[in-house]
Amino acid sequence: DPRGAELLFQIITEREERASVAIATNLPFSEWGTVFPDPRLVAAIVDRVTFNAHIIETGTKSYRLRTSRTTTRTKRGT
Repeated sequence: DPRGAELLFQIITEREERASVAIATNLPFSEWGTVFPDPRLVAAIVDRVTFNAHIIETGTKSYRLRTSRTTTRTKRGT
């Protein structure tokens, strides 16, 4: 939906230098073009999001999946 990317860009632009923005994603920035249809808008969003940013990479392993497997094993007694 092109409108979604435009709305995200508008929010980021309005909050820029006035307040913090936290974004969580399971896609690297290089793959955002697969979600948003306009490559120029994606480049602008990534540019604004990464400028003066603190990027925390947590890895590729799913915390929820690991927790769910641990819980299942505990319930089974294994």
